[in-house]
Amino acid sequence: MSDTERNWHSHRDAKAARLANAASLLDGKFAKTKDAKAVLETLLSSGDKVVLEGDNQKQASFLSQTLASVDPAEIHDLHMIMSSVSRPEHLDIFEDGIASKLDFSFAGPQSTRISQMIADGTLKIGDIHTYLELYARLYIDLIPNVVLVAADKVDHEGNLYTGANTEETPVIVESAAFHDGIVIVQANEIVDKVPRVDIPGDWVDVVIPADEPYQLEPLFTRDPQNITELQILMGMMAIRGIYERHNVQSVNHGVGFNTAAIELLLPTYGDQLGLKGKIVPNWEVNPTPTLIPAIESGWIKSIHSFGGEVGMEQYIAARPDIFFVGPDGTMRSNRAFGQMAGQYALDMFVGSTLQIDQYGNSSTVTKGRLSGFGGAPNMGSNPTGRRHSTPAWQSLKPKDDPLGRGQKLVVQMVETFGSNKRPVFVDHLDAEEVQKEAKLANVPIMIYSEDTTHIVTEEGIAYLYKTDSMAERQAAIEAIAGVTPVGMRSTAKELADLRRRGIVALPEDLGVRRTDAKRSLLAAQNMEDLVTWSHGLYNPPAKFRSWS
Repeated sequence: MSDTERNWHSHRDAKAARLANAASLLDGKFAKTKDAKAVLETLLSSGDKVVLEGDNQKQASFLSQTLASVDPAEIHDLHMIMSSVSRPEHLDIFEDGIASKLDFSFAGPQSTRISQMIADGTLKIGDIHTYLELYARLYIDLIPNVVLVAADKVDHEGNLYTGANTEETPVIVESAAFHDGIVIVQANEIVDKVPRVDIPGDWVDVVIPADEPYQLEPLFTRDPQNITELQILMGMMAIRGIYERHNVQSVNHGVGFNTAAIELLLPTYGDQLGLKGKIVPNWEVNPTPTLIPAIESGWIKSIHSFGGEVGMEQYIAARPDIFFVGPDGTMRSNRAFGQMAGQYALDMFVGSTLQIDQYGNSSTVTKGRLSGFGGAPNMGSNPTGRRHSTPAWQSLKPKDDPLGRGQKLVVQMVETFGSNKRPVFVDHLDAEEVQKEAKLANVPIMIYSEDTTHIVTEEGIAYLYKTDSMAERQAAIEAIAGVTPVGMRSTAKELADLRRRGIVALPEDLGVRRTDAKRSLLAAQNMEDLVTWSHGLYNPPAKFRSWS
């Protein structure tokens, strides 16, 4: 066939044919709520690559429920691409045969069920990704045929307002809109004029008013009253032995009580150390309520966020100097930009995990629980493409290599035993067995040993970047692994040597007194205190309200 005979717009023609088939169900771009199932059955084809928006918080819940209701005889073997597998119907579609293959990033709420479905052969995994990696593939080899997303408001031209919870909507929509995929949007509300145009209407093919607002979860809210004195001790060690020592200016905190403790210690313990104005003014993090005291007391200068957080809307609108807020008064979050910033623009990532092996590799994928990674491998990796320098980055630079370069601080904060009373430190990750069961090409490790620079436990800090061999790295990990099987291999002589050389630090080596690790040191003791700090602007979700 010559070039003149070849059809160079076959994808566009196929899209036009699908939309033409659905014309009787549409008034321009708009469909009726009651016709949602018929719209999906008309526009989807078996075997399609379908992106279903479902990040950590915002869920295209109306469209996911509608997808689960389509006739499997008509629509089957879809290849689903989802950053977060969070809702029951996300997996129901596999049990019903509507979908057969899954590429995803995170499956926290459904992690046990997804593991069982893999074992049963009900679901085939393509790969487990980081968020940024999954978004990248939408533009390379996972180009979608159809995307299903959620918007807060849509005007009569189809312009989308995604508001404080923009999150991953733009990256999903663009991958389809500019490669002849079909963009289907569920809308909370149809309005005459949107507060701002987040996504232009000519990128949108179909708008369906949802029967109820999309699901939105306060996943990053931690109640201060649940922070333990052990976590406070670890937070004090981290501030003294890492934040201060390395002059950290920019940081991402993973969600958890360990990092919440640090946030609430900055205005108290941090002030005692004279660190205000010297460390962590710039953040890439969800707007967690435990940051409010640090913001109000002048510790934090800027926060860019992956997504929003329920109840923080009024507070964020009133603090545009801190958050990325539009003229309409709502935050413009962006999960893809946030992951990019976290990988390349930060001094430090501080997170947690479920297991760490004897070498320092960590994973949240454990036996019977395929939770995935989310963004941690992007935050918790040393990006070799980085070229700009900061004091914290340079503080990890090898001193005997003229061509050596700095490194991102990647910190894992864990108690030696998890909430299930099982040791966090193990000789071999459960992920090794999961690889075989799920037929994955690689062991699903979240953060590799080579990228991990510090581990903090209630015992002390292991400065892994200072080790010069795997044997020495193992010894450092053993020294702070407590009475786990890994920790029991450490000897008093080895510990004394590692402390002398600064590879391991116990609280007393850092000038941290264990007796000072009291809950009274936290800037806020409970949710009511956070509301007070916010001058009444923070409105906690009902499940976090324990006062009248």
